Amino acid sequence: MAGVAGHGMRERPTPERLDDENPAWTAESVAKVGPANEVLPQIFGEQMAKEMLKPRGRPRVEFPKERINIRLSQDVITYFKAAGDGFFSACLVKYHIAAKFAR
Repeated sequence: MAGVAGHGMRERPTPERLDDENPAWTAESVAKVGPANEVLPQIFGEQMAKEMLKPRGRPRVEFPKERINIRLSQDVITYFKAAGDGFFSACLVKYHIAAKFAR
């Protein structure tokens, strides 16, 4: 186990690399480790732990969009680009309309 005393680490620490605030892990300290959702509330309190454990990033959606590659002829690209900024959104609207009529 990397980082645990007696498990591959040098037994004698290098004095210039000592860190009093973050001592080497021992077998005893590893045995005390638990899941963050159980340990953090005991250390920081319920509210702070809830904030720390809040998922980050973009929220998951029920029906995520899928990335695909599509090759369009130059005249189709020219048609949609003529609409100016946001031409790809206009293109998607046309695809949605076509998909509804195809059903």
